[in-house]
Amino acid sequence: MVIMMEKEATESQIEHVIEFLDERGFSVHRSTGVEHIVLGVIGDVSKLDIRDLKVLPGVADAYRISVPYKMTSRQFQHENTVIKIGEVEIGGDEVVVIAGPCSVEYKEQTMIIAEHVARAGVKILRGGAFKPRTSPYSFQGLGEEGLKILREAADKYGLLVITEVMDKDQIGMVSEYADIIQVGARNMQNFSFIRALGKAKKPVFLKRGIAATIEEWLMSAEYILSGGNKNVILCERGIRTFETYTRNTLDLSAIPVVKKLSHLPVFADPSHGTGIRNKVIPMARAAIAAGADGIMVEVHHDPEHALSDGAQSLYPQQFAELMDQIRVIAEVIGRKIADKRDSN
Repeated sequence: MVIMMEKEATESQIEHVIEFLDERGFSVHRSTGVEHIVLGVIGDVSKLDIRDLKVLPGVADAYRISVPYKMTSRQFQHENTVIKIGEVEIGGDEVVVIAGPCSVEYKEQTMIIAEHVARAGVKILRGGAFKPRTSPYSFQGLGEEGLKILREAADKYGLLVITEVMDKDQIGMVSEYADIIQVGARNMQNFSFIRALGKAKKPVFLKRGIAATIEEWLMSAEYILSGGNKNVILCERGIRTFETYTRNTLDLSAIPVVKKLSHLPVFADPSHGTGIRNKVIPMARAAIAAGADGIMVEVHHDPEHALSDGAQSLYPQQFAELMDQIRVIAEVIGRKIADKRDSN
């Protein structure tokens, strides 16, 4: 249920409404919009007589949310969520690019790639320290040592860090090094894990599951928001279909669909979405045109010798060309992408 307060509602009137709901066992999440204070009511609202709420002083309107993902819904919050991390704003006018290697392999590799992507205008460095792999015999990541390398490289080139957490026992450790916690596709419906991320102090980057519907994806975000963490970023990374030519099927239609249904920022991952290097650039361009708030791209200076996902990693020069192309696209649709940095 959503309660919209009048523009002139006083703080005491707002507190009175919250107290009214609290006494009846409901959780209340307060959201400050451009024109109104909105109160989201969590609980079995069927027990509430909506008329009792509408007559409270300062209340402009009250209505039930028709979708199951309450806090994630644009019915709950009309304005886009903008997540601020230092000088970076995610979900605003700027399209944010996340780039880096699939895996942190060794220090020199990570430093080389971080320098390349930072020079191209990237704000956030990606890299896996813990790698969920289909085979138990594949490279699993460097663990905490990889986190230290990632943090050092990001700090040297003025970047934020995003990296994947595989289970709730890793949340504390990863939070010490990362600015954004990534939830991989295989963990999207690991509900005990994502519920724990509701208590995390860092933004969560939630990838769509490999066979998840849009509603299931938004319900997973709801677990995190209902736990108290409002800083959730959604990422379309391709779903499994009958098509075998590409690694996954990147569902670009999900971007405008989710932008209408939810106020949360939406990214696309064309690297995992296609799995093929020469398909990444056109799909990245298409994702920006479709309205994505950002993209996540894998980059490697020597992909032939990468320990994971070399076939979908762009060479640094390819990535620089992509950045030039999507700057043009972003401008056409009224958005922007960070300029290149001076190489000196």
